[in-house]
Amino acid sequence: MSKEKDKVAATTAPPGGVDVGTAADVEEVMKKYDRESNTRIWEGIPKLVIRYLMVAFSLYSIWVTLFGKGLRETRLTTFLGMILIIGYLNFPAKKGDQRVNHIPWYDILIMIVGAGGFFYFALNAHSILMQATRVTRNPYMVALAILSILAMMELCRRSVGIPILCVVGALLIYTFANVRFGKVIYDLFYTTSGVMNTPIDVCAKYIVVFIIFGAFLERTGISSFFIDLANSIAGSTAGGPAKVAVISSALCGMVSGSSVGNTVTTGSVTIPMMKKTGYQSEFSGAVEAAASTGGQIMPPIMGAAAFLMAEYMGISYAEVAFRAILPAILYFTGIYIAVHLEAKKLGLRGIPRDQLPKFSKLIKKIYLLAPLVVLVVLVSTNTRTMQFSAAVAIGVTILVGLFNRDDRISFRKCIDALEAGAKGTITVAVACAMAGIVAGCITSTGLASKLITAIVSISGGHAMIALVLTMLCCIVLGMGVPTTATYCIMAATCAPILVSPEIGIPTVAAHFFVFYFGIVADITPPVALAAYAGSAIAKASPMKTALTATRLAIAAFIVPYICALNPAMLLIDANAFQVVQICITALIGTFGVSAGLSGFLYKPMSPVIRLLSIAGGLTLLIPGTLTDVIGLVLIIGVIIFQRTTAKAAAA
Repeated sequence: MSKEKDKVAATTAPPGGVDVGTAADVEEVMKKYDRESNTRIWEGIPKLVIRYLMVAFSLYSIWVTLFGKGLRETRLTTFLGMILIIGYLNFPAKKGDQRVNHIPWYDILIMIVGAGGFFYFALNAHSILMQATRVTRNPYMVALAILSILAMMELCRRSVGIPILCVVGALLIYTFANVRFGKVIYDLFYTTSGVMNTPIDVCAKYIVVFIIFGAFLERTGISSFFIDLANSIAGSTAGGPAKVAVISSALCGMVSGSSVGNTVTTGSVTIPMMKKTGYQSEFSGAVEAAASTGGQIMPPIMGAAAFLMAEYMGISYAEVAFRAILPAILYFTGIYIAVHLEAKKLGLRGIPRDQLPKFSKLIKKIYLLAPLVVLVVLVSTNTRTMQFSAAVAIGVTILVGLFNRDDRISFRKCIDALEAGAKGTITVAVACAMAGIVAGCITSTGLASKLITAIVSISGGHAMIALVLTMLCCIVLGMGVPTTATYCIMAATCAPILVSPEIGIPTVAAHFFVFYFGIVADITPPVALAAYAGSAIAKASPMKTALTATRLAIAAFIVPYICALNPAMLLIDANAFQVVQICITALIGTFGVSAGLSGFLYKPMSPVIRLLSIAGGLTLLIPGTLTDVIGLVLIIGVIIFQRTTAKAAAA
C-alpha cells in the first residue's frame, strides 16, 4: 500500500486549512487494525533482492497460468512454497516491528522448513502420488506435511489475522477427534481436497494474474482519471465532493479489489474536499469507506472473489458479473441519495465550475479505459481463458500507459507493479489455503450434513432464520479477513445449508448472499477496517464513522435478503418486462429507504413519516406486483406530504 500512503501524504496540508489525518495517522491506525500494513522494513541491497524476488514470483505466476502443463499438485505446491518465502520475508512475527533489515533466525528456519516441504512435494509429486495413502506410513513424510501446514498457519496469523485461524483450529480438533490421524494428514496435504483445494487452485490460476493486472492499471494514472471524471460530473452539484467520493470509489474499487486500499487511495483526495464543503468528519470518512467497500461488488472486475464464485457455482465469470449489476447499482444509488439529502439538509453547495476539471479535456484520456474494455470483451466472448484475457489486458495497460503524458508508465513502474502484485497475492493465497483446509476438514468428517441438520433444527426450516444466522457468521468471520477467505469458508459451510431442500435458496442467490455479507464486514463494527481507515484521514471517531458507514450502506444489508428470497433481483428467470419493472421499483425503493434513514426530504421528517418511507422502500425492493403497488403508494404519499408541508412552512 506504499503508493496509497504516498497519496495520503498530500493531505497533510490541504487547501483551506482543513484538519485531516496525515500519512502517519493512517499508518498508525492501519498497523493497529490491519495486519497487511504490518510489514518488515528493508533498505539498500536487501530491499533490492527481495523486490526482484517478488518480481520473479509475479512473472513466474503469469507464465505458469498461461503455459503450465504439469501436474496440478506440482504447480500448486510450487506456488505455495513461493508464497511462504515471500510471505515470511514481508511479515514479522509481531506488530510494530520497526527494525530495519532484520529477520530473526527462527523466521528463516520456519520459512525454509515450511517452503521446503512444499518444494519437496513438487519435485517428487509423481512418486508421492503413486504411493497414495501409504505415504503417511513414513514418519518423515508425516512430519514434512505437518510442518508445512503449521508454517502456512503461522503466516496466516501474521498476514490475515486470528479469526480465520480460530475456525481452522476448531475444525482440525474436531477432525482429528473423529478421523484417523494418518488419513487427515493425507487428505489435507497430499491430495487436492485440503490445502490444495479449489480456493488455492483458483488463486494460482486466475486471481494472481488479475491482482497483477490491477497493480499495472493503478500505475497508468487511472485512479486520478476516475477522480477527475467524477469531479467533472458531480463536483458542482449540492454537496458535490461526497458524490465525487461515491462515483470515484465505485470506479477505483472495482479495480483495486481492496476496500481498505481504495479508502486510502481515493479518500486522501475526497475526504478533505468533503470536510471543506461542510460535511462532518464522521460523515466524510463514512461516505468514503462505504463507497470503497462497495467497489468489490462493482462489475466487471468485482475483486478476486468473483472468480471463486464462478468456480464454486459452475457458471461463467461473465454470468457472475451480469448477475451483480443490479445489486451494485442499488448499493451506490442508496449512498448517492443519502449524501445528496445530507447536503440538502445542511444547505451545502458544490465546487464552482471554474475549479473543476473540464470534461472536454478528460475525454481525451478515455483511452485509459482500453484495458478494461479489452478484458471485458475477451472474458465475455468466452473465446479465451480468463488468465489469457488478464495477460492480454496487462499488455494493453502497458501500451496505454506509454501514451499518458501526465503519468507515463516506465520500466520502474512496471517493476513496482510486479512487486505490488506479488505482495497483494500473499494474503489472498494464504487465506485461500486456510479455506482449503476448512473445506478438507468438512469433507473428511461429513460435517456438512451435520451442519445442515443443526441449522434446519434451529431455524425450524424457516429460510429467514437460516439467512440471519448465515449473515451473522459472515460478518463475524469477515472481521479483518480478506473477502475471498470469508467467501470460501461460507461457500463450503453455509452456502450448502442455504441450498439444501429444507431451506430451498437457489444456488446463485445463496452464494451472492454470503459474498455480500463477507464484504460489508469491512464497515460493520466492531472491526470495520475500511471505516477505521476513513476515520484516520478524516480525524473522526472510528466507531461513529463505522456506524455512519453502516447506515449509508444499508442497501448492502437489505438486497442480499431480497436476492435470496426472490432471485429475480439477480435477473434470474426474469423476462425483459420484469427486468425493467424490477430495476425501476428497486431504485425507487432504495430512494425511500435512504430518505427514511436520512430523516430529510424537502424538510426534516417526523418519526412516523420516516417509518412510512422506509416501509415503502422495503416493499418496493421485494419483487412482486402487490408489494410494488403498496410501496409506490407509500413513497408517493410521503413525497406529496413532505413537499406540500414544506411549501406551506416556507409561505
